[in-house]
This record gives sequence, structure tokens and C-alpha cells, in this order.
Amino acid sequence: MEDNFTYDYGNYEKNNIESSCDRKLDQLLSSTEQIGTIGSPSSTSEINLNILHNAVTKKLVGELVIFKYIQDSQANYSLGQITEIELKNALLEDPTIKSVARLRGLVNPISGIQDTHVGKLICSAVFSTSNEGNFDTSLLGTVPPTGTFVHLTNDSILDSLLEKHLDKLFYLGYVYGSKTKLPMWFKHFSDGPSGAGEAYHLGIFGTTGSGKSTLAKMILMGYSKYPEMGLLIFDPVGEFSKDTIFDLDEIYSDRKNNAFYLNMKEILLSLGKKFEVVNIRNLILDRWDLFEEILYESTFFSYLSIKGENKRDAVSVLINYIRTRSHISLNNLIRLESFHEILNILRNPNIQLLIYSTPDPRSRLNTVLSELDEDYIYEKIWKPICQLFHFREGAQTVDSLLRKFTMKEKPMIIVDLSLQSAHNMKLDYWNETIQALVLKRLLYGLINLGEKSWQQNNSLNTLVVLDEAHRFARREKYENSIDLENVRIALLDAVRTTRKYGLGWMFISTSLSSVHKDILQQLRIMFCGFGLSLGNDLVTLKELVSDHNSIKLYQSFTDPANSFNTKSKKYSFMSQGPVSPLSFAGTPLFLNVFNLSEIFIKENKLLSYRKVSENTLSYTQDSYDF
Repeated sequence: MEDNFTYDYGNYEKNNIESSCDRKLDQLLSSTEQIGTIGSPSSTSEINLNILHNAVTKKLVGELVIFKYIQDSQANYSLGQITEIELKNALLEDPTIKSVARLRGLVNPISGIQDTHVGKLICSAVFSTSNEGNFDTSLLGTVPPTGTFVHLTNDSILDSLLEKHLDKLFYLGYVYGSKTKLPMWFKHFSDGPSGAGEAYHLGIFGTTGSGKSTLAKMILMGYSKYPEMGLLIFDPVGEFSKDTIFDLDEIYSDRKNNAFYLNMKEILLSLGKKFEVVNIRNLILDRWDLFEEILYESTFFSYLSIKGENKRDAVSVLINYIRTRSHISLNNLIRLESFHEILNILRNPNIQLLIYSTPDPRSRLNTVLSELDEDYIYEKIWKPICQLFHFREGAQTVDSLLRKFTMKEKPMIIVDLSLQSAHNMKLDYWNETIQALVLKRLLYGLINLGEKSWQQNNSLNTLVVLDEAHRFARREKYENSIDLENVRIALLDAVRTTRKYGLGWMFISTSLSSVHKDILQQLRIMFCGFGLSLGNDLVTLKELVSDHNSIKLYQSFTDPANSFNTKSKKYSFMSQGPVSPLSFAGTPLFLNVFNLSEIFIKENKLLSYRKVSENTLSYTQDSYDF
């Protein structure tokens, strides 16, 4: 085996002193399986592998392999994933032999004996020894000679290559189709040894059931290790909030079929990361357009017999009058005297004329107002609405919530905007438009905060997560909803301008083609799960990933739903961008995500960090006002 590493390029053995890390890695390579040699034709962009006889029956697609070669009189080690295996038999391609094979099936001694298996390899990372005696990044600047042996990698080899960076590594799963862990890293957005020095935008895409939400939670746990990094999650369907608000015993007792369930609360407490879940009850709303929309969607005007187009006119006229001609503020709308003043405004003939142009409906409105059960309307309808805009115990304003991301130790905050959460609080008027208005308020507040921090030479160092991104950042304009269109415009502006503020964005969506093109082009890190192999999604994917062999390998992903049971489910993803020390060449990497939370927690030592302090725990508990 040692002969495989003897080269005679410019008397390399004589003129170079092999470093200790080279010797250690060579020893590891000598004990690993050789699966092929470099063949012809090969180039720096794609290597052809001649698969050895002992490896032709192995599953090699997706495997991470390594080979050693000499470049600039120095040993280099190149790694990459096999994206395709091709079978060739030149003799069987002859028309005469083909006709024989058609009659006999086998043509001895040609069939099977003369077969050659050729693998396609894209190099994603190259390492060479540095002056300090450890491995540093390099590049594939030449093509190694044919016959260079290619080895399967394992955890020991990767640990040896990345020995100086082991404390920064994070594991989401295994190399696609292998049991070798795929090292990744998620750096915070500020400066320092563990910082990237800039904000990244991320995207996670895949059909329903592809594991994208679970992957997002795992990535968030990677970022949560940094006290100086903030995490703000907009949760329109309640996917993230449900993993942080329940008691631990309730979570464990509710597991079904041993399915993957990532207990975010337990991990965050172990990491000492401050976190809170905020829903509409914990948030003090502070915009008139929100009040106008909520009032419109409520049953308030239905009790006044104002319906249809007149209802929108009535809301607009009433809000405009309150803002310009009364002393009522958003905060004191809840007062009984404010409510009576509102009714008096509606009794005003001039106001009624702006709502109804004919006398009969105005007469009907006056009759209803005179017979109205004011106490009932106030207690059951008016007061619950106005309470959302009133200063109250356990609630905070949007600005005070966002200011927590300017602190030295930043929290994880999940904003639960789900319909289910609102309906549980008996806010039956809650809908997508109100959801969009609250989201817009948070977006603009966050962008303004980032700009102010940047002007003061500070970085927000915060990742913002948007689930169901195709609903809010879609390609097409919203023709029938000004509010949703404003959210879309705000998101498009944010991805272009907020990186300099230290503000990154993570978009999670079931569709790739539905998300705006400008957002997709700004993504530095992207994960694609199962379900993007058809139609416009595939076209968009090919625009973002240029290598056709990587696209072929992605298309071979199997649907997790086809597994026989939950334990055997495989959640496969293609990653692209600076998310791994093995992908600095920009080529895609393929992985199978851990399908058991216990393995994920163990491999990343997530429950062995410092214990949560009493101050952190009380901060967390005070955040739950349900």
C-alpha cells in the first residue's frame, strides 16, 4: 500500500520533508479501501474514476472520496463526492455483438468480463500542509496522473484534515449514502474566530414532508451556540413555537413511533440561550392600519347592520375621523368613554352621509344604534380588539421586542403568527391580511433598527427566519392585497440592503420557483430537499446549480414518505454555499440528515454545555403568557 504514495516528481521525496500531519493522514489512507483510480479523460472540473473490480458491486454514488497528488512539489489531498457511475463495454457496442447478445442474452467471454465502470467525481475541497504544520485550503490546479488511487473517506480522515477546526464543526447528518459524518459549520455574522465577518442569506426548500422544517431547527441549534448571535423566527403556521412552549415531560410522552422530534426548549436551556415565544397576546400593536383591518374583520359593524362595500367605507371614515378630529389614541381606545365617543361619531349625520348616500340605510343605522346593547358590544367585541393596542402586563411593544437584538447577549425570539394560536385565544377575526400587517410592522421595525445600529458602527448579528416564504416573498405581485404586496416589497428590499447591518435571512418554502428570483440570487447557502424535480422548480434549480451531474444525483432522491417506517426514513438534501469546510470550491454537497434527535444531540454535544442560569430561566418563564 505504501507504494501507492511514492511519486517521482522532481525528486519530491528528496527535496521535501514530509510533515507529521502528512504522515498521519497517509497512515489513515493506507488502511482505507481503494475504490478506483483516476482515469482518462479528466480535468480540473471533473475527474473520471476507473472503478476497481473489488468495488464495482458497492454502492458508490454519493460517497465522499479522497486522493493524494503532488502539486508545486507539495502533497495535496482532494475530496469530492461521486455523482454518477457509468457502465461501459466497448465490445458490446459493436452492432454484430449486439445482435448476438439479443439472441443469447450473454456473450461469453464479453458480457460482464469486459465491463468497465466509470465514476464521475467533482472535487469540492483540496487541502495541503501549511507552514504551521497543519492542513490549509488549496485548489485543484493540475490534473493528477492516471492510476492515482482514490480512497473512501471516513470520520478519522476528516478529523485529521480538520483537526484545528474541530471545535467549530457542526453535524447535520451523514454523507449521502454513507455512514461518514459530513462536517459543516455555521458561523455567526460578526467578527472573531467563530464569525463569518458578514451576514449570510439562507434558503431551505423541499416539498411537504421532505424534512425542511426539522433541518431548519437543527441549523438554528447550531447558531444558538453563540450568545452574541440573535435569532428571530416569524412562525406563520406555529411550526417552531410548538417545540419551545411545552413541558419536557409532555413532549416525551407525546412522541409517536419514535419519530424525529427535536426538543428545542431542552437544548436552548442547556446552551444558556435566552429565548421566548411571542404571540399576539404578548405583543402591543401600535399602528392604526392594524386596528383598521382588525376592526374590519371583526363582527363590530355586523351588529350595526353595516355590510358589504359600505363596511369598508365605514371603517375608513371612522378611523380617519378618530385620528384627525378626536383625542383618542390607540392606547386608550379600550376605555369605556372612548367607546361611547366612537358610537357618537357614528351617530353624526355627516359621518353617516359618507357611509350611505341614501336616507333609508342611514335611518336603519340610527335605529340599530338607538337599540344597541352597548355593554354587550363593549365587553364582547370592542374591548378584546382594543386590548391588543393597550399597554398591559406581560406584553411588550414591537420596538422593545426588537431592541433585545441590540444587547450583547442576544436571544432567540419566535413570533407565533399562526391562525391556530390566534383562534385558541378566541381571536376569530384573525386572517392572512392581519397576519401580513403584523409581519410588515416587524419587518420595517427590524430594518430601521439595523440601519440605526449600522450608523453607530454596530452589527445586529441576527438571523431572521421566515417560514412559508412562498406566501410572503412570491414572484408575482399581489394584485388584490396591498398589505401582502407591501410585505413582499419589504422582503425584497431587505435581502438587498440588510447584510451590511449584520442581518441575514433564512427563507423556508415548499417551492423554489414560487420565491422571488431576486431573493434566490442573494442566497449564499441553500439546502434543497426532495420534491423539486419537476416543472418550474426543476428549471429554477438548474439555474442555481450549474453542474448537471449534481442535478442528476439530486433527482435520485427518494421520497421519505415511501419508507416502511419512521426509523428507516431518509431525509436527503443537496447543500450549496460556504456551509462546510469541504465545500469551499462552491460545488454542491449531498447529505442524509440524522433521523434520530438523540444522534444529532450526541454528535454535537448539545446537552453538555454550561447550565442555564437562574436569570435566564426566569426570563424564559416570564415570556410565556398563554
